[in-house]
Amino acid sequence: MTARLLWPGLAALSLILAALVAQMPGWALLPPAALHLDMAAWVSAAMVWLVEQATFGLFTVKQATRALAAMIEWPYEAARVLLVDGITEGRGRKAVTLVPPLSWIAVTVAMGTLGVYARNLWLGLGVGALFLYLAVFGQWESAMITLASIVIAVPIGVMGGLVLGVAAYLSPRFDRLQSPVLDLMQTVPTFAYLVPILFLFGFGPVAALLATVIYAMPPMVRITTLALRSIPPEINDFARMVGCTGWQRLRKVLLPAALPDLMVGVNQVIMLSLNMVIIASMIGAGGLGFDVLNALRRLDIGAGVEAGLAITALAVALDRLSQALALRAGLPDAATGSWIKRHPKTLAVLALVLATGLLGLVWPWLQTYPKAGELSTKAFWSDLVKSININYFDQLEAWRTFVLTYMLLPVKRFLLALPWPWVVALVTLAGWQLGRARLAALCLGLSLFLVAAGLWEQAMTTVYLCGVSVVVAVLVGLPLGVLAASNATAGKVIGGVIDTLQTLPSFVYLIPVVMLFRVGDFSAMTAVVLYALAPAVRYTAHGLRAVPEELVEAGTVCGCTPWQVLTRIRLPMALPDILLGVNQTIMLALSMLVITALVGTRDLGQEVYIALTRADTGAGIVAGVCVAALAIIADRLIAAGAAQARARLGMGGDA
Repeated sequence: MTARLLWPGLAALSLILAALVAQMPGWALLPPAALHLDMAAWVSAAMVWLVEQATFGLFTVKQATRALAAMIEWPYEAARVLLVDGITEGRGRKAVTLVPPLSWIAVTVAMGTLGVYARNLWLGLGVGALFLYLAVFGQWESAMITLASIVIAVPIGVMGGLVLGVAAYLSPRFDRLQSPVLDLMQTVPTFAYLVPILFLFGFGPVAALLATVIYAMPPMVRITTLALRSIPPEINDFARMVGCTGWQRLRKVLLPAALPDLMVGVNQVIMLSLNMVIIASMIGAGGLGFDVLNALRRLDIGAGVEAGLAITALAVALDRLSQALALRAGLPDAATGSWIKRHPKTLAVLALVLATGLLGLVWPWLQTYPKAGELSTKAFWSDLVKSININYFDQLEAWRTFVLTYMLLPVKRFLLALPWPWVVALVTLAGWQLGRARLAALCLGLSLFLVAAGLWEQAMTTVYLCGVSVVVAVLVGLPLGVLAASNATAGKVIGGVIDTLQTLPSFVYLIPVVMLFRVGDFSAMTAVVLYALAPAVRYTAHGLRAVPEELVEAGTVCGCTPWQVLTRIRLPMALPDILLGVNQTIMLALSMLVITALVGTRDLGQEVYIALTRADTGAGIVAGVCVAALAIIADRLIAAGAAQARARLGMGGDA
């Protein structure tokens, strides 16, 4: 059998084996219990020992975690005092406000002024309008609670990522050691973070902050290392020639030179922190995340969408500000003179803060946006979904039934009917073909981990849901990416839609989907496709735009039609980027599948969620690592495939 016929032949053999499922022994379909290891009990016992008995000599691990929580709680409480609570005396109804928090006018103007400083007046007006939206639609207090968390989580994530990234840049050995840890941090589902953090730090906003930092830090680490390695060697050599010490070279030369790229990392930390706020609300974060989660529990689509749009407004404002500051970071500051002359806007904002604080004692609407002026879209969204259900129920139900009957269930039955040794062998063979012995060994080891964990059936269900969702997302995203790359107007419209989909928190997708299609695999697939669509579109468009125009012109001169230019030149040249987009789509799909456990799936995500509700640390961590194992297998196989595609096209072997 030639290499070209190998995989079609294996696919045909897989279909035959699935058809013979009734004749197979039970041990071939599911790993026998003798192969299972009680990993959950081991992890739970280790966590109990860690919390109750482990000690560093002078203090225990429990005392260390409580001390760390206290260190984080102090700045968080300070941020809440500034943005939400003010300085009060007493508790509950007897509490008396001595110093109010920053007024809604002061915060809105301050953020708008920051936008003017970062770029121009238009950005300032846009950011100010988004914060005004939060006040007008009654989301101000929840938004400020969320912003207080972001204000603390982002600096911790940035500083931690910066330190680890610099250490990885200085020590290749440390980089090799921390790379698998970062892989786990990025691929273990977010729910799985919450179980051990809840165990170590208890319930409350501090534990939620730590979960947010762990989730958001890895991109900063990787971007820091990459940015420092991308600095031209001449700059480093020049710093040595003028006599800089290692610390001076890092602080005064390398980090300033890498600052624009580092600001991109800051942007990623901000966006991931905002994406985590709803999940973190399950262990006491509060704010907009709690509002969305509460609305989902009550199936209150109006309240859920309104709170979700508030998170989107906050995310867009912070995203645009951080992007603008990233561009400005590389520009010299032309202002001269004293601090007062160099910072007139800062002085104006401070004066406004003081003025609104004092005048708010006389006119309360200057301090707190008046209830009488608030608007609400809750009824609109609820009525919209109700109207769709009433008028289009038959069509929606027919579509749901069709997809379940002819796409989802056949794929699920096929994967669950395959013998597990056959699946392990196929994955290992794919690793061998794409990366030889090292990748094959990794695929084999991670596949056997799923066997030993006793979660093979749940893992195959996860593969089925993720696989179908990714295929649908790619089939939709690929033509959208082609359209965005070929038409500037369409590119702007599609880019705006994709931006919105990326900034909407993951839980928000579940509310309208459940209201329209009820719980089940179809609802989960729909939510996953919407959430994971963006990379398929973005990477396709980016890859097509990056194709050298000389190649396109050469094809046109040779008489190629536009369709031939697209299918025979642009798409093949863009294939490595498209594969990386598929890779990112898989990562997002796996992270979203854990959240869709709330709508009735029966996969690894459900195992993680059940462990969280029972505070079962061992089961949660093991199920989370199983999801990470699937993610790492997919990531390594696709990255190796992209590297081979680049090599075939003469673009180098790096993915």
